[in-house]
Amino acid sequence: MIQFSRTKPTMASYQRGDYVKVEVVNERTGETEWLWVLVDHWDEANHIVFGRLDNIPVVNTDLKLGQELAISYENIREHKKESDF
Repeated sequence: MIQFSRTKPTMASYQRGDYVKVEVVNERTGETEWLWVLVDHWDEANHIVFGRLDNIPVVNTDLKLGQELAISYENIREHKKESDF
């Protein structure tokens, strides 16, 4: 089972095509991994970003490149615009 780390929610203005980095904890091993998610849309009222995994996980092999994810703002560690890359 995969668990997302919990911290104080991040408040940001997201746009389609932005990238967010999320911290994911593997419950079996306790290892953490930071993964990029390409933002598709978001729910400001519920503090959730929806998008697709944009890199290949090494630790959390239950997740796959391109997989659709719903990420709570509290699991977001970094936010970049497409132009930042």
